[in-house]
Amino acid sequence: MNKKKIFNDPVYGFITIPYDILFDLIEHPYFQRLRRIKQLGLTDYVYPGALHTRFHHALGALHLVTQAVETLRVKGVEITEEEAIGVSIAILLHDVGHGPFSHVLEHTLVEVHHEELSILFMEALNKEMKGALEVALSIFKNEYPKRFLYQLISGQLDMDRLDYLTRDSFFTGVYEGVVGYDRILKMLAVKDDELVVEEKGIYSIEKFLVARRLMYWQVYLHKTVVSAEQMLVRVLQRAKELTKKGWSLEVSSGLQYCLSNSFTKDAKRKNTSELLNNFASLDDYDIFAALKTFSALDDPFLSFLSKSLINRKLFRIELSSEPFGRDYLESLRQRLLEQFPISKTQVDNLIISGTETNSAYNTSKEEIKILFKSGEILPMSEISDFGIKAELITKHYLCYPKNISYF
Repeated sequence: MNKKKIFNDPVYGFITIPYDILFDLIEHPYFQRLRRIKQLGLTDYVYPGALHTRFHHALGALHLVTQAVETLRVKGVEITEEEAIGVSIAILLHDVGHGPFSHVLEHTLVEVHHEELSILFMEALNKEMKGALEVALSIFKNEYPKRFLYQLISGQLDMDRLDYLTRDSFFTGVYEGVVGYDRILKMLAVKDDELVVEEKGIYSIEKFLVARRLMYWQVYLHKTVVSAEQMLVRVLQRAKELTKKGWSLEVSSGLQYCLSNSFTKDAKRKNTSELLNNFASLDDYDIFAALKTFSALDDPFLSFLSKSLINRKLFRIELSSEPFGRDYLESLRQRLLEQFPISKTQVDNLIISGTETNSAYNTSKEEIKILFKSGEILPMSEISDFGIKAELITKHYLCYPKNISYF
């Protein structure tokens, strides 16, 4: 059977699968599940075209890594075939641990970061494939001697970020997020075992960082998206509370497992097989089916939130650079109590507050390095004409219902 397949991708055109093992991994149920997990969670409530999946993104990131390896080899960087396969597997599976709606429910359904789950899935696949993923695991965990291979997978200029900015801007139609990925790939080099960008690529990197900042505030942290996502988080939190109280909720077996169990790091390792089997059965469809079931329940809070999400009757959201004061919160409670026939306990359940933070560039992490013709390497923050801002921006949000017609 010919396993060197070609995918027609709307962003890059034809994507070639260069190694047989990549095709085998793509065919595996763990990876096929990513077809049923939207890349941008509930962002399609704001940008209707944002319906692409983690499956699309993983293939796109694989394509970029393949291009990056080819570029580096042309420039004399030694990358063996085993290493090329390893880094390709690592990027292909980097998001295999994502749960339904991607980041939205990351610490709600299972209290484990998606990268930790990705490692568990990769370890399970490595065992199933008799050690074929050893190099990939070593690269993914940053344990492989050639560190630049890890930087292609995880860093401030990795193939993951390069693809999701390109892909997300394409599907949302937010062209401020377009980056010159092809030029950036051609400017990559390796110096002293570090991934660097040649001096000619400085302005492409500047555009990349500006695009990332704009995409975060315009798409990923768009206030309406934040409102919808926080409502969904509250739905699952409430479902967990009711499950612990003995309610029998009609949901899929995988979702029931996650609602009924909590996972510490120790528990995660002891029950790895059980956790993976149940988590691997979960996708966006389970959550939407649950919302339909929850909308008919006697619990008014869970029913109200579920109906609101199904019919896109989203909470009003306010943003502030400063925390909302107690007096303002109390006045909001009083307004809601006067407007709607609900109790004080119920009104507290309907007010959601929190913070969102973002930094387009982080100087406390490993910086993007620029290689000058002289051989000197400088981090982006030290390039005087760049004008980079590495500050962390925090926005406080407050969500509450516009109406409670479903309550």
